[in-house]
Amino acid sequence: MTAPSPLLDLDDAASVAAADLDGVMRAAALGGAQVRATAAAVAEGALDRLTGLRPRSVVLVTGPGRADAAASVLVAALGPRIGLPLLHLTAVPPWVGPLDVVVVAGDDAGDPRLLEAADGALRRGAEVVLAAPDEGPLRAAGAGRAMSLPPRIRVPDHHGFPRYLAAGLAVLSVLDSVRAGELLPDLGALADTLDAEALRGHPEHEVFHNVAKQLAVRMRARRVVLAGDGPATTALSRHGAEMMLRVAGVVAGAADLADVLAARARFAVAEPARSADYDPIFHDEQLDGPPPSPPVRVFVLATAAQRTVANRRIAALPDAELVLAAAEEGASDRGDRDMGGSESAGRGPSSGTEVEQLAVLSVRLEMAAAYLRLIGGD
Repeated sequence: MTAPSPLLDLDDAASVAAADLDGVMRAAALGGAQVRATAAAVAEGALDRLTGLRPRSVVLVTGPGRADAAASVLVAALGPRIGLPLLHLTAVPPWVGPLDVVVVAGDDAGDPRLLEAADGALRRGAEVVLAAPDEGPLRAAGAGRAMSLPPRIRVPDHHGFPRYLAAGLAVLSVLDSVRAGELLPDLGALADTLDAEALRGHPEHEVFHNVAKQLAVRMRARRVVLAGDGPATTALSRHGAEMMLRVAGVVAGAADLADVLAARARFAVAEPARSADYDPIFHDEQLDGPPPSPPVRVFVLATAAQRTVANRRIAALPDAELVLAAAEEGASDRGDRDMGGSESAGRGPSSGTEVEQLAVLSVRLEMAAAYLRLIGGD
């Protein structure tokens, strides 16, 4: 199967590598390395002060970008199920004190909001973890008082989602390892899983066997909507849409599946039929009306637990695909769906915690964005 691009054949691994001048493919594939680096920092004792604590709450204060996205996914996936209150806020609330743990995460060590959060939490006696570059004012504010999980694997800021997710998981694992053992993946195992997903999306694998390439090909020349069938997958869809914009320059919508279903009647109205003689050079909007728009395709992110219900719900959509972290052998129907369901899923482990599945999907979306950038999104 050859990707339909006039600029680049995705089945030609050498051409893909030569076209990746900015290293976006490599950055997208380093999710496992980022998680493994965080696991190494924890093994070296970076969070030893948290051992044995029973905090009143864990507060995640994040800057903009991937730290915010990772915290949103983490709270949506674990907040209602973990054995202690987990909050994602934009600032340290006034009630924070010695009974609380505050995680301050962001890409900019000079961000005044992060600096104020770290300094305020430390002054009130809270345990503070800095998941940020070990430099600048933030380093000075936490020197000798805060625990630190700085980045060890250098990637562009917009590829830092796995690191921030791992930092949050590391803190929760140390604090609540007994009660949350079934909810939280082991960081080493998670790193291996993300490496396996990156390998499945490697440029040497042809489109037919490469789930990341398949997503890119099926998004190209479409108006894309990423939807989630639950709070965690909806939060992840926002991250995916932001990565499509940041990496590939593709404007993609992100929404809850319920909103997409409510808007399905508008899809056909918003897509005037393209006549056989349509030519954008000679098209006159005053005489010929609005130009035809690319059709809408909805990609619904779901975990294994949501699969059956999500499949039923997307049957009402004219063009939708279910994107899972893993699938059984043989789940390879990727044609346009007129009736019923179609799944865009890879061959991988069919089990894993919800957070592990969300992390796998995040790597797949980032690699798809990288391929979409190389073949051109429009």
